[in-house]
Amino acid sequence: MGVRVLGVAESFVKGRSRRSVLAGVVMRGDLQIDGFAFGTITVGGMDATEGVIEVYRGLSRSDINFVFLNGCVISWFNVVDLDRIYEELGVPLVCVTYEESEGLEKYFREYFADWEERLKIYNRLGERETVSLGTGYELFIRYLGLTREDAVRVVNKFTLQGAIPEPLKAARLLARALVRSSIVTLD
Repeated sequence: MGVRVLGVAESFVKGRSRRSVLAGVVMRGDLQIDGFAFGTITVGGMDATEGVIEVYRGLSRSDINFVFLNGCVISWFNVVDLDRIYEELGVPLVCVTYEESEGLEKYFREYFADWEERLKIYNRLGERETVSLGTGYELFIRYLGLTREDAVRVVNKFTLQGAIPEPLKAARLLARALVRSSIVTLD
């Protein structure tokens, strides 16, 4: 049995959607897609953590070796609690981001009455670490349940080109396709 990663990404239409689509893609080490799961979370809400957990549990699979998340703050400042996900699922996880950031505290304060709770979870995420990929690109990771070396190894294994690991690329494409379709109502 080979390694399997669940990649979770989201999509929504800023200013038009109240809900965001979460898509989960299970991908094997040979880069074959092996399953899908979907959910929704609130744009600007505080339910991203529960949404990721529900996507994982909805698969009802025990063969997922790693969870990749496409960002720790998704769906317009919906903060993901990585510690809670790791504690509840017991599966090593890697959260991937792609750009430098000066932090989000000023936006939390400006846009949300519950900014202190968001900031508390955000600060628990810890610092991101820069990773150089075999593709020549850099990205930033946070990881739980595995060493830095193992996190870099698994991210490289699942990144064919550019900076986006294939499970996250596929999940993002699926989430965007659902948002653009009339199948899911996100009002």
